[in-house]
Amino acid sequence: MKKQVLNFLLIIISPLLFAGGIHVGEKAEDFRLKNVDGNMVSLSDYKDAKGFVVVFTCNHCPYAKAYQDRLIDIDLKYKQLGYPVIAINSNDERIVPEDSYSEMVKRSKEKSFTFPYLHDKDQTVVSSYGAERTPHIYLLNKEGNNLVVKYIGAIDDNYKDPDAVSQKYLVNAIEALLNGKNPDPSYTKAIGCTIKMSKM
Repeated sequence: MKKQVLNFLLIIISPLLFAGGIHVGEKAEDFRLKNVDGNMVSLSDYKDAKGFVVVFTCNHCPYAKAYQDRLIDIDLKYKQLGYPVIAINSNDERIVPEDSYSEMVKRSKEKSFTFPYLHDKDQTVVSSYGAERTPHIYLLNKEGNNLVVKYIGAIDDNYKDPDAVSQKYLVNAIEALLNGKNPDPSYTKAIGCTIKMSKM
């Protein structure tokens, strides 16, 4: 009986222990990706930043679209306090042509994005981070020479109606860091469209 219970627990826990990507408390790697303005952007370019709101997003997903205005508001407020938004589109444009680089440029102009919108064309960054949805948040904090993951998950608990949000997960996590505390919760389930990965 004990062996059966142990085997069952291993089946449940193993995917959590060995899932790809980075987890809360681990170090995130910097990257260098093409922005919609044609320039290359790295996190190391932001010398005065205290951390970053890295969000995997895209053009076509209704969840991603629903959060664009909220991300602009978050960026406008918190980049002044040291936590700028860095948006990344990792979708394979062969699967979703609407997520091509040229369409990213159009969408950025249409919405007047206040943050970089980067093209992860070869999907190396999304593979490194382990993001699965659009949008999917990774809140990073500078600690010495490292970027440490402090929160992963959703922006809030109501993508349909910003006025009906009861839990502002991302905002609360940033505020916790600004007050010298760890976010609680530090992980929530990201809700959105699956990231369209290339078939290898």
